[in-house]
Amino acid sequence: MQIIMGISLMLMALNSLITFILTSAALSIAPGPDNIFVMSQSALHGRKTGIAIVLGLCSGLVAHTAAVAFGVAALIQNSAMAFSILKWIGAAYLIYLAWQVFTAPVSHMTAGYNKTPTFFMLYRRGIIMNLTNPKVTIFFLAFLPQFAEPEQNRMALQIAILGGLFIAVAFVVFTMIAILAGELGSWLRSSPRAQIGLNRIAGTTLALLALRLATAEAN
Repeated sequence: MQIIMGISLMLMALNSLITFILTSAALSIAPGPDNIFVMSQSALHGRKTGIAIVLGLCSGLVAHTAAVAFGVAALIQNSAMAFSILKWIGAAYLIYLAWQVFTAPVSHMTAGYNKTPTFFMLYRRGIIMNLTNPKVTIFFLAFLPQFAEPEQNRMALQIAILGGLFIAVAFVVFTMIAILAGELGSWLRSSPRAQIGLNRIAGTTLALLALRLATAEAN
């Protein structure tokens, strides 16, 4: 009887895990600030640029997971001032990135990408973009605990494991987006007119994302 109960619990846990992974994949694929940014930058500068940003974004998700595990997310959700400070910093940073893209000359996208920001700069850009978006922390606060099992205790550890799984899924999805966008954008980069068009599309996207973040509400 105990063996049957043990097997039943394992199957329930497996079903919950599969559901979590599939949901995480669907959420990562759905259009949002992160994957749109990865897509536009990969099309502009190539897949290596996108992958560097993906690594930065996923590193930022580690901090969001820790915030949820240790209860910081609840503070951000309940403090209008903390939420506003973070969102305005994030919006200002996105506007700064949009200005850089709008004003970048065509020579920044010549073959070889000699003037493309370094890997570390792109990695840092991804981290800052992710960390300054309080909606991500609040999303994790609402999403991750749904798949935890309070009766098993060690909630912080469970949240950390779930956050790690989400990050792994997001990394795979975002990397695929970077590779596909990089391949599709390679032929566009051979035309100066297309390069200018890509710059304008990317800059407009960043500006719209800044507006979306600036007008976001905690609830």
